[in-house]
Amino acid sequence: MKENQTNIYYITGESKQSVESAPFVEKLKKKGYEVLYMVDPIDEYAVQQLKEYDGKKLVSITKEGLNLEEDNDEKELFEKSKEDYSKLCEFMKNILGDSVSKVIISNRMVDSPCVLVTGEYGWSANMERIMKAQALRDNNMEMHMRGQKTMELNYQHPIIEVMKQKLENDENDKTLKDLIWLMYDSSLLTSGFSLQEPTVFASRIYKLIKLGLSIDEDEEEDEDLPEIEEDINLDASEDTQEENTMEEVD
Repeated sequence: MKENQTNIYYITGESKQSVESAPFVEKLKKKGYEVLYMVDPIDEYAVQQLKEYDGKKLVSITKEGLNLEEDNDEKELFEKSKEDYSKLCEFMKNILGDSVSKVIISNRMVDSPCVLVTGEYGWSANMERIMKAQALRDNNMEMHMRGQKTMELNYQHPIIEVMKQKLENDENDKTLKDLIWLMYDSSLLTSGFSLQEPTVFASRIYKLIKLGLSIDEDEEEDEDLPEIEEDINLDASEDTQEENTMEEVD
């Protein structure tokens, strides 16, 4: 480890490939920190007992409360962003409801727009997967240890920045609900969780594909899946309408 690395960071997962590509490691790699990849099932049980080694605390990077060393400029920008994005966080929490315990701004990501983390003392996504595979699992224990997830947003990602602007321009923008749910479902996958409703996720993806192909929605709308609408000038030419639509998808 680097001399200034104060903790032993680790991530558990099903395979080396799955943890290497996880959004949790982006910032740590950028800072040059070492991260332990724990990809054997026994590792989940081992780290519950092994709290530290050689005077350094073992810290899971998939759980909330991860504090990374930052300079004064980074800290100032982060604190300012908490206030700037508070409205978006509150709006997203209202849309997602009980699916998450809270939505907050985070500095743990670089390339990913968002991620889902678990409580410090709860199960990780990998532990949930292991416990679901147990034939004689305790359902009450499972519900207690799973707890609720926290959605963390990368305030420096262009997707999050544009969503903030769309919310400020029109709080009733019907595209936001679909986009928020798409981001949540995508975060489940990239964070190592399983999709609870794959068909609903697929329906939202198909809507974006239809939008990209300029296919009109002929079917009756589902209340839980509002049509993705575009701000199109009705007086514009057909070519201009298609161009606006494709730009919105991009």
